[in-house]
Amino acid sequence: MTDAINPATIVIWGGFGLAFVFGAVANKTNFCTMGAISDVVNMDSWGRMRMWLLTIAVAMIGANLLHYFGLVDLSKSVYQRPTLAWLSLLVGGGLFGVGMTIAAGCTNKNLVRVGGGSVRSLVVLVFLAISSYMTLKGLFGAWRVNYLDPVVLDLGRWGLTNQSLPAVLAKLSGLPEKTALLATTGVLGFGLLLFTFMDKRFRKNISHVLGAVVLGLLVVAAWYLTGNIGHGENPETLETVYFATNTRTIESLSFVAPTAFSLELLMLWTDASLRVTFGIATVIGVVLGSFAYALSTRTFRWEGFASLDDLRTQLFGAVLMGFGGVTAVGCTIGQGLSGVSTLALGSFLALAGIVGGAVATMKYQIWRA
Repeated sequence: MTDAINPATIVIWGGFGLAFVFGAVANKTNFCTMGAISDVVNMDSWGRMRMWLLTIAVAMIGANLLHYFGLVDLSKSVYQRPTLAWLSLLVGGGLFGVGMTIAAGCTNKNLVRVGGGSVRSLVVLVFLAISSYMTLKGLFGAWRVNYLDPVVLDLGRWGLTNQSLPAVLAKLSGLPEKTALLATTGVLGFGLLLFTFMDKRFRKNISHVLGAVVLGLLVVAAWYLTGNIGHGENPETLETVYFATNTRTIESLSFVAPTAFSLELLMLWTDASLRVTFGIATVIGVVLGSFAYALSTRTFRWEGFASLDDLRTQLFGAVLMGFGGVTAVGCTIGQGLSGVSTLALGSFLALAGIVGGAVATMKYQIWRA
């Protein structure tokens, strides 16, 4: 009975449930950031890009309404730290963008493909997990800590307690923070809504519209799960904590570092200090959600590498994604949805790096062809 009401248990199973739905919807709608960028660059098609932007808008509006009404405190997230590691965010984001283009899909897309029967994506994820773990605690981590992370902009010198756009607006304009929050969320969130629904063809694509709304709401639900339901007093230490998150603070969906923690848990299963966390549960949930959808629609197909050259290319992309995702503090989901939904300056920098890296790589591939 005690385990059933333990906040950590609720956060873990809740995270699994949210990610299960995320994986199924992403599979059904072919949700893919790299694919959306590729459609624009190669075919001037904005359908999937509008779906991605609508997902961002829903996540942004929902998350900040939670923050506005005091249901969660987004300023506690890793995205809103008052030190802006701009070089890490740009370099990490850029390398992640290059890597996901080379590997033909980001971390989330590869998790979805594993659920659909892709052995190729499974191998990619293993190498991505190794690379991200090395960036967290190993050789790559030494490079990150010594050469990239020290280059920061201390926003505290300007009197800012966090790096959110509303905090910057409030500081520059003198507006109350809550007013600045509503203004920023309104301009960006509803601006994105306006852009996405301006296209008649997109408005008629019910699958993409509903899929984007559901995916955005899942990001919002994850913030509420870890930041409200999972926030409370630890009965052992009597400290107020965030239960079952790797960062020990409020989290939403993100998949690069959690793949590393998943691999660590499998390798060190007998280590009593390691536990299943919200992030690990979401990784499992996306795969199984995609698997359930693939089985129900009879689209499950085994898939391998096309050639040895394909193998080399995919693994190189996986290593870049692992290093870049950790260095940029997130992937196309971790920064592109969850991070951006907090309106953090760093998240917009990381997202710019991801998109820039992907576009540059696609342009190079077109030039070579």
